[in-house]
Amino acid sequence: MSDPKTIKKAFERNRKAVELRPEIAQKIVSTNVRLVEGTTCEVVHPEWTFKADIGKSEGGNDKGPGPGILQRGALGACLAIGYIQQAAVLGVPIEHIEVNVEAKKDYSGRLGINDRPPGSQELKYNVQIESPASEDEINKVIEEADRLSPVLDDFKRAVPVTKKVTIVTEKAKN
Repeated sequence: MSDPKTIKKAFERNRKAVELRPEIAQKIVSTNVRLVEGTTCEVVHPEWTFKADIGKSEGGNDKGPGPGILQRGALGACLAIGYIQQAAVLGVPIEHIEVNVEAKKDYSGRLGINDRPPGSQELKYNVQIESPASEDEINKVIEEADRLSPVLDDFKRAVPVTKKVTIVTEKAKN
């Protein structure tokens, strides 16, 4: 398990590297998703491969977490990691962190029944931190980690999304 010294050292090393060479902070990262069987997707990143799917009640294979679970999990994990990282940077001892992410849903939009948005109507997260530190110290950790959270930022700020579609027909294959 990463200890606070290792976490702090890595954070400070990365910060120093970007301060000295700002161009290394600019990257394009990519994850590939391929439908492999019915509704089962294989999610491939250079270091990891895992499955995503929808449940049998939705006609799926139930071979992995669905996109909504991954979305909430991404937010919760990003926040929890940010809290432990900032706690290490600020020298605040943390014994336990748990983040619960809740989405308010109305599936009628997703099912095309009406014009309601198909996504979540609201996201809430509840953070539980156990620490011998003062509430002020813990609140500083939370405030800084939330400010620096890339996934929380993606949810809060309208991020431009572009689409490119390539259609391969039988004619094109031959």
